[in-house]
Amino acid sequence: MANFKIRKAVDPHVLLLDVVRSARVSPNVMRVTLGGEGLSRFTPLGFDQWFRLFLPRPGQDALKLPTRTSGLWYAQYLATAKPKRPFVRNYTVRSHRPGELDVDFIVHLEEDGSCGPATSFALNAAAGDQVGLLDQGIGYNPRHDHAWTLLVADETGLPAVAGICESLPDDAQGVAVVEIPADEDRQDFRIPAGVRILWVPRGDKGGVPGELALAALRELSFPDGPVYAYLVGESALVTGGRRHLVTDRAVPKTNVDFIGYWRHGHAAM
Repeated sequence: MANFKIRKAVDPHVLLLDVVRSARVSPNVMRVTLGGEGLSRFTPLGFDQWFRLFLPRPGQDALKLPTRTSGLWYAQYLATAKPKRPFVRNYTVRSHRPGELDVDFIVHLEEDGSCGPATSFALNAAAGDQVGLLDQGIGYNPRHDHAWTLLVADETGLPAVAGICESLPDDAQGVAVVEIPADEDRQDFRIPAGVRILWVPRGDKGGVPGELALAALRELSFPDGPVYAYLVGESALVTGGRRHLVTDRAVPKTNVDFIGYWRHGHAAM
């Protein structure tokens, strides 16, 4: 769900990549580092560059990846028999270095210990495992003059916030509101001196992810001047945040972009 045009990928390819290593970087985040010859064809763009990640199904000996890089990849994907069809999820580049690309996975376990295919992959990823990747471009796309930037996200949007902050110019002004499962899930990354980050840990409060970030947004004191707001994460967070900014704060709709990464209570296909 997005209300604007993303910045398209540059020369995208369906890449076959190898797991280099994996590590739990905080209580609720696994970081998987990808590499291999295929990564030489990836064009890093910074900001919240996102991609389709193709993960093997249990029992698959080899990934059967689409060859199309346009929107036709999905028709090609659906034409593949389901037992041979990889899982597909959307992720954001956490960081990129020559020969390596980091992907952060939120670890979500059900009460019975079960989990979805992405969490299962992250928890069990071993060097040499293979995945597919198709670059999709950048979501962050201000199109009007603004004095400061507002970023709002839950934990699924943390890689986007980190990538945007690391790509903003040194003189950027702004505020980032990031809800995380636990205080220990904070991350260190480059933030311009004029950008303030507000961490909102859920801790034992529980509730639907994004509720506390939305409450913090409603209480936030805004700097002077026009804002460009970018909201990413759970659907109710981003739509509720946009509604608050436009209705209660009188921010022009053209200055607010949002992407709902997921919807609470609805599993990804």
